[in-house]
Amino acid sequence: MKIIHFGATGTLGKYVCEELGSRHEIVRVGRKSGDLNADLTSIVEIRSIYERVGSFDAVICTAGGGYFGPFDAMRDREFRQGVESKMMGQINLVLEGHQRIKHGGSFTLTTGILSEDPVPMASNLSAINGAVNAFVRAASIELPRGIRINAVSPGLVEDSMESLGSYFPGHMPVKMERMVSGYVKSVEGKITGQVIRLY
Repeated sequence: MKIIHFGATGTLGKYVCEELGSRHEIVRVGRKSGDLNADLTSIVEIRSIYERVGSFDAVICTAGGGYFGPFDAMRDREFRQGVESKMMGQINLVLEGHQRIKHGGSFTLTTGILSEDPVPMASNLSAINGAVNAFVRAASIELPRGIRINAVSPGLVEDSMESLGSYFPGHMPVKMERMVSGYVKSVEGKITGQVIRLY
């Protein structure tokens, strides 16, 4: 398969690429590094990636961020960081890509545990993750040509414990191998409309 991976050079993305790259052709897309570059908040840049790659079988996204900070400091501008990046960025990958992807292709988006188990300062990310999960479930019943779509919803990964662990008291870290398995299941399996929870 030819897989376009947005966020391929990130903490999680590089491990997903390493695993799937042993069996498939990966086009690595990053904001500033990778085979191609794109800002997930730019629909023009998303279209450009699809046009440059041509025919493809699958899209993975492990990119996209949002506002992580005190609720009292959050206003429309802060909240829109997550809307434009992790929410609409990923949704636009599907809206722009579903007519270009091969018959029977797949989209694998990334959400996270915060949609169901929020922590302080994560209201924006909790809302965005929940929205993308809902989009995946709804889009799966309308996508044409046998196209599949799933979301991988990771918990706190072991590799992020040092930098983020203090924000997630009591959360058990998840091994990177388990995280990667969710993307393999989505891309190489046959499921659709699923939120693959890894926590």
